[in-house]
Amino acid sequence: MEGQRNVSEFILLGLSHDQNMQILCFVLFLFCYAALLVGNLLILVSIRCSPLFHQPMYYFLSHLSTLDICYTSSVTPKLIADLLVERKAISYGNCMFQVFAMHFFGTIEVLILTVMAFDRYAAICKPLHYLLIMNRTRCNLLVLAAWAGGAVHSFPQFCMVIRLPFCGPNEIDHYFCDIFPLLKVACTDTYITGVLMVANSGMVTLVTFVVLFFSYVIILFTLRNHSAEGRRKALSTCGSHITVIVLFFGPSIFAYLRPPTNFPEDKIFALFYTIIAPMFNPLIYTLRNSEMKNAMRKFWCQT
Repeated sequence: MEGQRNVSEFILLGLSHDQNMQILCFVLFLFCYAALLVGNLLILVSIRCSPLFHQPMYYFLSHLSTLDICYTSSVTPKLIADLLVERKAISYGNCMFQVFAMHFFGTIEVLILTVMAFDRYAAICKPLHYLLIMNRTRCNLLVLAAWAGGAVHSFPQFCMVIRLPFCGPNEIDHYFCDIFPLLKVACTDTYITGVLMVANSGMVTLVTFVVLFFSYVIILFTLRNHSAEGRRKALSTCGSHITVIVLFFGPSIFAYLRPPTNFPEDKIFALFYTIIAPMFNPLIYTLRNSEMKNAMRKFWCQT
């Protein structure tokens, strides 16, 4: 690997070169990251310390909050720190770690969202068999499968990126190390590698989104036979899930399901799935969920 490159660090061009804009972004993203950490930790602790942890939906939600923290923390602290310095450098090793961590935790989060959709399908479409279908052993296996899926997706991508030769240009037109910007500065023909990356990341994103879309179509179709109160409660829960899916998958599909090239809009869309969507997840899942709000109120009032 050492013989294939003479680049020990990369220079991130960041979001903007305007000093005032960087200060504004620093304040904004520092607030967003703090809100993300507080919100997800609040959900995590409230679920773990209440009977809700034994319900499959909240068990998966606690894992989603953990992944939100891990996923965003692989990029956001570096982004915030870089907004205060003129030279935004990142070592080769840290750059490769960002590539791996983003795709590893991102894929697990996508698969956990899919598992949560399956949980809602079982609860609404198979209510009499729900506890049998979603027993704790099966829930653990589904979470384990999501982590295994993250590894299966991210390790091949990481191996392809780490084999790329970098022997000259080291400026990355982004605020973190991602696959397509790295392909642009590699000193070799990256067409085949780019196609393989699109086939991997793009198809994972598209197939998962299609599965989720049809799952919720079936769920909404089944709700026609429920009572008004049952429909209201189910729509409240599913509405939260659908909002998170749209916020996360919309920008992700634009970023990865396309020819392997860079667009000026990439940085803006990346903000949605690296900072904005994870920040809003706690609000989306608590404001529209009376059980979650009651559990948080009861636990923190007792504390």
